Amino acid sequence: MSALKWRILVSTLLLYSISYPNFAQSFKTENGDATFLSKAPLNEFTGKSSQLQGLIDLDKNLLDFYLDLNTLKTGIGLRDRHMRDNYLETKKYPFAEFTGEIQESTEIAVGETKKVTAKGKFKIHGVEREIEVPGTLKRTSQDELVLEATFMVLLNDYDIDIPSVIFYELAEEQEVSILATLKRQ
Repeated sequence: MSALKWRILVSTLLLYSISYPNFAQSFKTENGDATFLSKAPLNEFTGKSSQLQGLIDLDKNLLDFYLDLNTLKTGIGLRDRHMRDNYLETKKYPFAEFTGEIQESTEIAVGETKKVTAKGKFKIHGVEREIEVPGTLKRTSQDELVLEATFMVLLNDYDIDIPSVIFYELAEEQEVSILATLKRQ
């Protein structure tokens, strides 16, 4: 290879590496969707928030998501206040968080959707437990990922009491779903 071609190649590679430092594979969201579904014998309702925050590091297969529980809304103000004050006790435990590691390889081509499982710690109401969360990652572009996941939460596992009078309005098992579009950092 001639000296001129070598200089052009080196200059091009150098310019490319400056434009995309370290080829970072870290993605972040500040407005993901989190939804819970409560299916009690006489009542079914959902709670939603569009303020899920999180980070996925594809280089290390790590992720961390958290939600301010005060942002959950069920559509009925009184039920929201009871949920926050009596069950979730958000003044004392304002956040839910999941920190874990993706078990599969996170090499995902643009346009590809991949099933993944995250294994880690879920913390809510001051109680932390090891759980596995199945989901999918979709690479919509070089700079964007979409994460979808659904998992079950047993309220008793996290010391969230359900008064017997409310049993028919609040299910012991809650289905939690997240949908988040994450942008490259």
